[in-house]
Amino acid sequence: MILFWCVSFFIAVWLGIVGVNSLTSPPDNLGVNDGKLSPCPESPNCVCSCDSSKLHEIAPLEFTDSPAQARERLLSVLAEFPGCQIVTGDENYLRTEFRTRWLRFVDDVEFLIKPGQNVIQVRSASRIGYSDLGTNRERIETIRQKFAATAP
Repeated sequence: MILFWCVSFFIAVWLGIVGVNSLTSPPDNLGVNDGKLSPCPESPNCVCSCDSSKLHEIAPLEFTDSPAQARERLLSVLAEFPGCQIVTGDENYLRTEFRTRWLRFVDDVEFLIKPGQNVIQVRSASRIGYSDLGTNRERIETIRQKFAATAP
């Protein structure tokens, strides 16, 4: 009987977390402002290549091929990630959502190609919570490694 209640409690908590995560919507501060990605919010779950704060700072992705080729390589790399979905974009901007498998947490990840600088600015933030235990930073570093491996 105790096992039944423990399992029931675990399932109820899991369904509650999944339900809350499925109802989250993108934050208002996504997109490009004055030619760069919006700054990170104050929570430590965000990393951004255009933020000079040590809490949020991460290096941009660099490329030596054309911006169009860099975009195609980036799309190819993103296609390798389970749970990644391209939400919107144009020739220089991409917004993606990464969903975790079990709890369905959503991270918004943005990419802005800066052709004159040969870099892709990156911004990644979790929708809920104040800490993602470094997942955003680790994901961007994995994207960086895969992106560099596809360089001509």
